[in-house]
Amino acid sequence: QAQLVESGGGLVQPGGSLRLSCAASRSIFSINTMGWYRQAPGKQRELVAVITSTGRANYAESVKGRFTISRDNAKNTVYLQMNRLKPEDTGIYYCNAAGDDSNYWGQGTQVTVSS
Repeated sequence: QAQLVESGGGLVQPGGSLRLSCAASRSIFSINTMGWYRQAPGKQRELVAVITSTGRANYAESVKGRFTISRDNAKNTVYLQMNRLKPEDTGIYYCNAAGDDSNYWGQGTQVTVSS
């Protein structure tokens, strides 16, 4: 069955690191662009990072230099390595697969950055 399943969220101190994973079915992972979005309390969902099937990546300015998106095509998995985390990074992180005629979302994983 087609699905996106996120994992790796949790509570971390400011300056710490987390690695999020998104496991996808092969049919969904074959979609050109995979990405991570996040939604903080009281705010709109925003794009964090995207990566194409060829490995080209793009990042929101707020996370550039701290986060790294990657994909393992053999495992049908996309990752988000988050370093030097800040309290404003707190939110629910969603995995996304987008194509010309399709758009899929995972259920989300909570990331909380707090002392």
